[in-house]
Amino acid sequence: MLALKKVLANNSTIYRREVRLMGNKFEISVVGTDPVWAGERINSAIFEINRVEKLLSTFSEDSEVNTINRNAGIKPVKVSAEIFKLIERSLQISELTYGAFDITYYNNDQATLQNDSAVITYTKINYKDVVLNATATTVFLKQEGMRVGFGANSKGYAADRAKYILQLEGVSHGVINAGGDLLTWGLTPDMEPWTVASADPRQKALPFANLDITNMAVATSVNAERYATITDKKLSTGKAKNGFTVSEIKSVSILSPTAEFADAMATPVMTIGINAGVYLINQLNQIGCVIIDDQNRVYPSKGINLT
Repeated sequence: MLALKKVLANNSTIYRREVRLMGNKFEISVVGTDPVWAGERINSAIFEINRVEKLLSTFSEDSEVNTINRNAGIKPVKVSAEIFKLIERSLQISELTYGAFDITYYNNDQATLQNDSAVITYTKINYKDVVLNATATTVFLKQEGMRVGFGANSKGYAADRAKYILQLEGVSHGVINAGGDLLTWGLTPDMEPWTVASADPRQKALPFANLDITNMAVATSVNAERYATITDKKLSTGKAKNGFTVSEIKSVSILSPTAEFADAMATPVMTIGINAGVYLINQLNQIGCVIIDDQNRVYPSKGINLT
């Protein structure tokens, strides 16, 4: 069911639909004048997101990802250009973040029986154990028991694909909200740039709610570890040896032309810290970040103008 936001003098309206996809709440918004046309376009976006979820699934036995994983340590697997490119980009982000982002993991279900007891054998693996052959479009996982998965960037990739389909079908202005991560293109119905708050009114309380995100993606990662509890009491912020309180990152928001890259970078930037995170982002073209610490202090990268 479509929800309407506002109708202006030019009859343009934001048509929104909220639906649960890929285990997340997606909200797809298109700017138009015809609710039937808008509904059909949103249907196309949903179809594409479902296609991506199936493509990247590790639960479907016949998926390419599962085929790659089943043949770990055995042989290279020929894959589609789409999967190959996604893995290739993922490995590039791993290099960029010195392994803080990594699509590889070890299958903990691998076990050997010793003295009638199941003993899990752990192997140290990382993205460097993935071998790509661009000519043959094959992927080979060098170690038996290693796996690849796209939990950290699949949501962003699906949003990018949905935007691509919507633009092909004539949607010149819109927003995809993928579980709080935003992807925008074009302008609002009143021909103003999209801001965080206009793309998602629920985020008006953010310190950077008025940040211009037109034709950009914004992905946010929240430091959930700060809210881990022990005997129902929140963990206190640590202190350095000199007695001064150590500031922790509360959240990281990454701005990027693609939701896939923003989605992949948010958590790695959080893990490497405020100074190193801002420094890394400042080295990249067309990429920005806004980091908020546990004292609600805001650290923007260069080129980010907050009002």
